[in-house]
Amino acid sequence: MPTVSRKGTAMPSSPIRKLVPFAEEAERAGKKVFYLNIGQPDIHTPEVAQQAIKQADIPVLAYSHSAGFASLRSGLSKYYNGKNLPVSSEEIIVTTGGSEALLFTFGSAMDEGDEVIIPEPFYANYNGFATASGVNVVPVEANIENGFALPPVSAFESAITPKTKGILICNPGNPTGYLYSKEELEQLRDIVLKHDLFLIADEVYREFTYDGAEHYSVLGMNGLEEHAIVVDSFSKRYSMCGARIGCLVSKNKSFMATAMKFAQARLSPPTYAQIASEAALKTPQSYFDDVNAEYVERRNILVDGLNSIDGVFCPKPKGAFYAVASFPVKSAEHFAEWLLSEFDHNGKTLMMAPAAGFYAKPELGRQQARLAYVLNVEDLKECIEIVRHALQVYPGTIK
Repeated sequence: MPTVSRKGTAMPSSPIRKLVPFAEEAERAGKKVFYLNIGQPDIHTPEVAQQAIKQADIPVLAYSHSAGFASLRSGLSKYYNGKNLPVSSEEIIVTTGGSEALLFTFGSAMDEGDEVIIPEPFYANYNGFATASGVNVVPVEANIENGFALPPVSAFESAITPKTKGILICNPGNPTGYLYSKEELEQLRDIVLKHDLFLIADEVYREFTYDGAEHYSVLGMNGLEEHAIVVDSFSKRYSMCGARIGCLVSKNKSFMATAMKFAQARLSPPTYAQIASEAALKTPQSYFDDVNAEYVERRNILVDGLNSIDGVFCPKPKGAFYAVASFPVKSAEHFAEWLLSEFDHNGKTLMMAPAAGFYAKPELGRQQARLAYVLNVEDLKECIEIVRHALQVYPGTIK
């Protein structure tokens, strides 16, 4: 019998979708399930993007340029320049979601056996992209006690080896919602310049920052012109996850020329999705103002509610729409399964993502879970009461 590849065997399963069978069984049993496990916003996609698809008249659905529509890249350039980030259209490759941008990055910047340093917990698919590219993830631990702030410089320095090719961050962070300060990014800049590394920034949640906090992009930092790589996406910014359009941005011409080979190999990004994305760039600022106000209210309901429960600790994030909480249980994964399979409160329960799947070190995150506040306020209030009542009867609760 033929066998599958070692690489395929090593590919990690998604911790975000791991409990789906339990949720499906709960729904079959008649329970209402609130989904806090996945970052699928319920915010409406901008009308301008929807109308662009409806009005498109395309007699032949042809390939686009491998780097994406020239008009879309020009629009993206204007978007970045509007944020005081001097990016030209030649420094942008449109990708099939931020996921493909990450795959292109690993393939273009690293050889098999090379290493990338990532603060953990991190977006779980980084593990999958690295495995698919033959790249080894080297984690440095961030702590829930200080809200998952950047680990100390010494932790990065001790993790660097001759195989290290870059440092990867998500800013604001998935799964933590942590927003790196200018000073923290300057520390990373000094490290990558000292060791001649790439600084890869996943900035797909750039638009979602709260409490007056400002997002700083690595694209705007002096000295990083040859070192900075940005992964971006339309998915969360415009609530159009299904469009699967992202982009890769860098001023390093050699890197971008190499990434272009990967873009040519997959031919082109999808046409209709590019049409929608180009139109989405015309979304008025009022849309983001309203969305951010909504997320701030949701965050406060969820985080303050969780912290009102005995034994639960959840730092308040300043970006994205995720929070990681620590629960008074031995295993958050078992607790999450139990919520779906054996518990309900007034016929309702919830699904969350055990945080252990966002760590590289197997001993970390066992008592933690990620929750996405992508539901409306009333649903989130119900979720808090579900957790509160569940912990009172869960047999694994640590008193």
